[in-house]
Amino acid sequence: MDSLGAAGAVLGCSVGLALGGLVFAAYKLGLLYQLFHKTETKSPRHGGESVAEVLRAHGVKYLFTLVGGHISPILVACEKLGIRIVDTRHEATAVFAADAVARLSGTVGVAAVTAGPGLTNTVTAVKNAQMAESPLLLLGGAAGTLLQGRGALQDIDQMSLFKPLCKFCASIRTIREIVPTVRKALAIAQSGTPGPVFIEFPIDTLYPFHLVSKEFGVKNPPKGLMGKIVTWYLQNHLLNLFAGAWESRDVSPLPVNIPQATDDQVQKCIELVSRAKRPVILLGSQATLPPTPVDEIRKALESLGIPCFLGGMSRGMLGKDSPIHIRQNRRDALKDADLVLLAGSVCDFRLSYGRVLNRRSKIIAVNRDKTQLLKNSDMFWKPTVAIQGDAGSFLLRLSKGLKGHRCPEEWPQSLKVGDVTKESANRTKADEKTEHHLNPLKVLHHVDELMAEDSIIVADGGDFVGSAAYIMRPRGPLRWLDPGAFGTLGVGGGFALGAKLCRPEAEVWIIYGDGSLGYSVAEFDTFTRHKTPVIAVVGNDACWSQISREQVPILGSNVACGLAFTDYHIVADGYGGKGYLMGREDEDRLRDVIQQAQKESREGKATLLNVLIGKTNFREGSLSV
Repeated sequence: MDSLGAAGAVLGCSVGLALGGLVFAAYKLGLLYQLFHKTETKSPRHGGESVAEVLRAHGVKYLFTLVGGHISPILVACEKLGIRIVDTRHEATAVFAADAVARLSGTVGVAAVTAGPGLTNTVTAVKNAQMAESPLLLLGGAAGTLLQGRGALQDIDQMSLFKPLCKFCASIRTIREIVPTVRKALAIAQSGTPGPVFIEFPIDTLYPFHLVSKEFGVKNPPKGLMGKIVTWYLQNHLLNLFAGAWESRDVSPLPVNIPQATDDQVQKCIELVSRAKRPVILLGSQATLPPTPVDEIRKALESLGIPCFLGGMSRGMLGKDSPIHIRQNRRDALKDADLVLLAGSVCDFRLSYGRVLNRRSKIIAVNRDKTQLLKNSDMFWKPTVAIQGDAGSFLLRLSKGLKGHRCPEEWPQSLKVGDVTKESANRTKADEKTEHHLNPLKVLHHVDELMAEDSIIVADGGDFVGSAAYIMRPRGPLRWLDPGAFGTLGVGGGFALGAKLCRPEAEVWIIYGDGSLGYSVAEFDTFTRHKTPVIAVVGNDACWSQISREQVPILGSNVACGLAFTDYHIVADGYGGKGYLMGREDEDRLRDVIQQAQKESREGKATLLNVLIGKTNFREGSLSV
């Protein structure tokens, strides 16, 4: 009896395992799902329509792209639903433009590119968005679901490329997955620390059934049992791909999770700030993120009266001439400060890894990202209070808790004196004659004085842009775009395109080095076709000067640093824009040429000022590594 019982148990277990295996196989093959959900073989609909419906429901206005057959259904469907398709001359530009839209609009920027090389061309731009903490959705084409890894056109392991760069990566396997996956990706892009997300769309998840079914047909299937199995498997895969595809699904936005400081943390900071005599705020790009409107943050800072140093997207937060905005001598101010508030600022190379902070200062650090919050705190600095939370809403709560309290006025006034002295010296240096061509500082001062109050400044370059950061003053919040911590060259065309679409009435200025211009000068064709008349100012010194300044004195050679005084203005003309050449002989009419460029822009022409500049020692000693 015992042996019979044991045999029965073994048999029962075997049957159970077999049944379980069959159920699992049926689940994986989609047979169970197909029992309850119809496959509409006659429907002309396609997966691109599902993508478009979700994007529209999330308020997406622009989709940036460089066209490819893998993604055509997405582009066509989006255009039909009123989403503007903006095609660029390089995939990286499409992602940079989406990045700019995300920064300026408070929504997710969206780009779609084709499979293989289309996606690999975006890698630098996606990494830049990751480091700049920009919420961005990248939609990529891919080889068909059954052809991946089998040598199909442009088929590579795209997921492995983007997993280190993105907060979320997904590969669509059936059309019914599209809506919930896109919704999830858009929420993740905006939650916590914002960043890029990636969805891969195999080509057979985007085209209609009647077209996809032709690709699944086997002209000469193997004979016998194997042939029948192969034919059945392909037919079942096709039916499962489209099963339940067009059922009604919720396309509305999912909740976005944003970390916040606790009441106890805010109260502790209120007490620290109230006792400080020489507090300083270092504001980073994170302070401009939703949900707190930037104008409310500006009012909170003005209420506190604490001197502020602004970096990244926070440049312009306090307007052009705020008494609490300090632009110069940051290192000296931090040495004297008794309290430093890092509101989205990070102790990386931009703050000498924290070494510029006085160890006797009380330090409040606020950042959505824990790693960035505590970066290098194990070596060079220690936070008094470290808050993993949103910097913008924290500043509002701090200001509210300190209502009626203001920083002692003599402190920001003393720092402002240093500003006036340094900027007077810069103005004097701008009036000096360079050995050849125009003084770049003089050119930048003229642009700063003449640009409109609603101007947006896009920074793309090294030495010339480094000088512009000291001289040009954004007039308000969200009026300055630079690559961020990654220091990427080539952002100019894409950033300017996105900015002009978001703010069509604003003047958009690109400050280019002649080296960085080479990456995106072809986008003057895009500016012309899409009627986005930006103004580019190119500091043309025929050199990668940011590198040459160190390489020549240290290593004794200018190898690979030299360029030519290229006729970039003619290139702009060729792409349908308007170019101007400016040299020393034009020094007395600088203002006139700049104003003419502004007039051309208002009349719909993208304009490029090819400014031949000489060498100065203005940024001598600045490092590029």
